[in-house]
Amino acid sequence: MSKSAKWILLGVIVLFIIGIILFPKLKNKLSASQQEAPPVTATVSPRNQVLNINAEVLTHQTLTDKTTVLGSTIPDEEVNLSFESSGKIVAIYFTEGTHAKEGDLLAKINDKPLQAQLRKLEAQVPLARDRVYRQHTLLERDAVSQEAYEQVTTEYEKLMADIDLVKANIAQTELRAPFDGIIGLRSVSEGAYVTPSTMIAKLTKIMPLKIEFSVNEKYDTEIRKGTDIKFSIMNSEDRYMDYQAKVYAVESKITQDTRSLIARAIYPNPNEHITPGRFVSIEVTKEAIENALAIPSEAVIPEMGKNIVYRYKGGVAQAAEILIGLRTEERVQVLEGLSVGDTLITTGVMQLRSGMKVTIDNLY
Repeated sequence: MSKSAKWILLGVIVLFIIGIILFPKLKNKLSASQQEAPPVTATVSPRNQVLNINAEVLTHQTLTDKTTVLGSTIPDEEVNLSFESSGKIVAIYFTEGTHAKEGDLLAKINDKPLQAQLRKLEAQVPLARDRVYRQHTLLERDAVSQEAYEQVTTEYEKLMADIDLVKANIAQTELRAPFDGIIGLRSVSEGAYVTPSTMIAKLTKIMPLKIEFSVNEKYDTEIRKGTDIKFSIMNSEDRYMDYQAKVYAVESKITQDTRSLIARAIYPNPNEHITPGRFVSIEVTKEAIENALAIPSEAVIPEMGKNIVYRYKGGVAQAAEILIGLRTEERVQVLEGLSVGDTLITTGVMQLRSGMKVTIDNLY
């Protein structure tokens, strides 16, 4: 026998001896593990299970399709008050934060040179009028030419035009309220030299008040003049107060960068209790269906292109295929498949199978 064969034979004998020694121990471990294994329980058929569910008795209701967007309150009118001409302010007649009526004189700049020029021109009016009268009398007698009469008439009309021009310049020295509103804080004092670019104060009209908001482009046909909206504003007690407004204007095109449509609504704002610049939450009603049969969205199971719901009847769940109409964030309109008075299962629907036993915890 060769030397290598002897080594192989020796290895086989060693492995055999080790196997004899370890086999009883492995046998004991296998027996113990089999004894500790828990018994296999019998599978319970889904039809034998009883599932606790909530249900709802179906009735007719008004189904409203709404969308919520953000917006802000803006003044009905607002303007930065300034003079049309340059000069030194000689008088300020308004008090900051008070109301002004349209046409009220708010401030005045120096107009003495213009007043002097006006008096000078007005002093020439009687003489110019007499000349026109005399020339007209002479023309009727053929004592003067038509050209001479027209010359004095032109001079008179030019004089009156100069007077109108000076009066217009004097009017530009007066700052008057262009509409009813509240005057804000003034930025100048008497004695200050101002130009047309100098803002004196801000005049704001907040009764009525405008609500500006934008909606996604897909709702462009839903928002139009006359659409009713509801907007909410948080008060000092951290509670939202609801108000009603009506859309009065819609932008003529969709904004390209945001793909949204800008609209404005009007709110009467009695007692001016809402100020411009407030953040508001706006609820827009897109469609409202009276006497609709509506169910919770979570009760509907999309399955192979169908919409399945489960009715409760005699302690078991019964599957029903439905045809849906309007869908809102919370509810779905049912056109076919359910009737008023049916008890619809609203929870645990993913665990249900037709014929499964159920028990109602809460019935709405």
